[in-house]
Amino acid sequence: MANEEDDPIIQEIDVFLARSLLEKLYLFQYPIRPASMTYDDVTHLSAKIKPKQQKVELEMAIDTLNPNYCRSKGEQIALNVDGTCTDETSTYSSKLMDKQTFCSSQAASNVSRYAAAVYKKGELHLTPLHGILQLRPSFTYLDKADAKHREREAANEGGDSSQDEAEDDVKQITVRFSRPETEQARQRRVQSYEFLQKRQAEEHWVHLHYYGLKDSRSEHERQYLFSQGHGLAENTELIKSPSEYLMMLMPPSVEEENEKPMAPSNVLSMAQLRTLPLADQIKILMKNVKVMPFANLLGLLGSGTDPTAVLRCVQQVALLVQGNWVVKSDVLYPKDTSSPHSGVPAEVLCRGRDFVMWKFTQDRWVVRKEVAAVTKLCPEDVKDFLEHMSVARINKGWEFMLPYDEDFVKKHPDIVQRQQMLWMGIQAKLEKVYNLLKEHLTPKKQEAQSAHPLLVSGEQRVNMAKAKVKQNYGQLEKEFQRQKAEMKSNDSSAKPDVANIRIKEEPVSVEEPMDTSAHEGLNNGLVNGLHPAQGPLDPVNGHLPGGCIDRVAQELKAFVSSTFKKQFVLTLSELKRLFNLHLASLPPGHTLFSGISDKMLQDMVLDTGCKQILVPFPPQTAASPDELKVYALWEAGDTYDQHRQVLLEIFSKNYRVRRNVIQSQLSQECGEDLNKQEVDRVLKVSFCSLW
Repeated sequence: MANEEDDPIIQEIDVFLARSLLEKLYLFQYPIRPASMTYDDVTHLSAKIKPKQQKVELEMAIDTLNPNYCRSKGEQIALNVDGTCTDETSTYSSKLMDKQTFCSSQAASNVSRYAAAVYKKGELHLTPLHGILQLRPSFTYLDKADAKHREREAANEGGDSSQDEAEDDVKQITVRFSRPETEQARQRRVQSYEFLQKRQAEEHWVHLHYYGLKDSRSEHERQYLFSQGHGLAENTELIKSPSEYLMMLMPPSVEEENEKPMAPSNVLSMAQLRTLPLADQIKILMKNVKVMPFANLLGLLGSGTDPTAVLRCVQQVALLVQGNWVVKSDVLYPKDTSSPHSGVPAEVLCRGRDFVMWKFTQDRWVVRKEVAAVTKLCPEDVKDFLEHMSVARINKGWEFMLPYDEDFVKKHPDIVQRQQMLWMGIQAKLEKVYNLLKEHLTPKKQEAQSAHPLLVSGEQRVNMAKAKVKQNYGQLEKEFQRQKAEMKSNDSSAKPDVANIRIKEEPVSVEEPMDTSAHEGLNNGLVNGLHPAQGPLDPVNGHLPGGCIDRVAQELKAFVSSTFKKQFVLTLSELKRLFNLHLASLPPGHTLFSGISDKMLQDMVLDTGCKQILVPFPPQTAASPDELKVYALWEAGDTYDQHRQVLLEIFSKNYRVRRNVIQSQLSQECGEDLNKQEVDRVLKVSFCSLW
């Protein structure tokens, strides 16, 4: 009450709503005028409008007699635009820049709360505005000057020869037939920027007649700004309560109501989110966050949420990448949508984003250029993919956003295995779509050493190694004692006569004495990397017992036979690599750990029916000796035995052979005509591991 007494009402003004110019009244906002153009002497030469776009173009005269006008500059601009010739198409007929064009743009998309007011004799008359347009100078005359300049240059460079003119008239025409347009292609075309620009350009200009400020027609039109009926009975809009009156003056914004998002980005609170079903909560959270550890997801869902139900729901909208959940591509890019940058359909975007996610399952780092080269998408789309789940590092690439969640991987191995199977299926699809090469499928060497970055000190590494040794020592000791007891029981049952045992003496050449000093220093009591006292078997006089040798030979033969049945041609280097992998998969104390030399391995290869192929490699080759030794299974018992033998004979004569030579030789030796596809199939089946 005290504030109302300090601020008394001085005057009450009646407000009227004028409707005569409804949906016809526009507000023009002019830029700051130069000194040579004032409000009094502005002359509108022409005006035109595009009603649908609410676009206006005005042409105003410039006072060239004003002392602030630079005449030399005006003449130079007119000369650049029109040249020396003056005709009907000239922009400046007076050879002087004496006019300026203004083009409009919408200042506000929603003008329903704006009105033009006229105060007269204690009455305030309001007329709603239909649009607010800002006028800016148009510099199309500069484009015209550039076009004139290019035409003059082309005319100067062109020759006067009639032969040249004749040659220019002859042009090659390419005829193309357009494919029938699908509905999706039509929608993308209609939504494209080029189509919208073309559609706007097709709308015709409507020329207007300008009336000055003091013209009688202008005075007549200004009368429509006043309400025609002053009685309250006629102005039913104003016979309202104060709240309804304010609602009419300030209606709620329709745009703001339409733009309220359904996701919890700015409007939906966590309390409102938890009223939704669990599946919808997880989908909304993953769609907004995009990458999240499982522990954080549980924390956002609130206490009391069943982790099993969360795991079941999150697998429907996200995929596991480095122990963290990343939202699926089809959730971010639903069907029948397109890229805001390039207009690419959602299906192509999902494939490109899946490729980025799959790359992060292989490495911590991803290179943007490599992704763009494979997916063939625009840089903006690729950048969006990477920003969803990674962070850019200078001179390194893009690193995955979150650290490897080792706790989740250890607690949920079944979920991890299921996700790995899903990624294998996604990888197979990506290989077909993008024709991925070997370098895209294999991670980089320096990054493949660790699936996730863990900073481990030297002391921690030593402690981890000691703990691992202690853990395995008990198992190795028990296995060693068991095999030692078996050896002693076998020796006691046989009871050999030591006196009758004779050791075979190998003849030693007098010319070439055997030097063992270097080998003794090198071996240092080790047999194939194992100390004799720690090996699984006790050697007798430096040799293994007969039963052990038979068991080693059987195991070795089984490995060689199974390997060559899978891969018919192998180099010695590749065979040794596969053998080392086989040893790594065997349990401690296996018989094959007794020590297998290269000679024993090669002899066993020949005993299993394989042959050594003497491929004549060039002398300057950089391959190692083991890579030059090639072994092949001569008879595998399948339909390609004869073809394989012919191929091996061919490569025993030359290490590089043309395909047509192979095709003709196979047709001649096998007595059947093989086409290119059949030859490729024979080569793939026979040399899949080598060539």
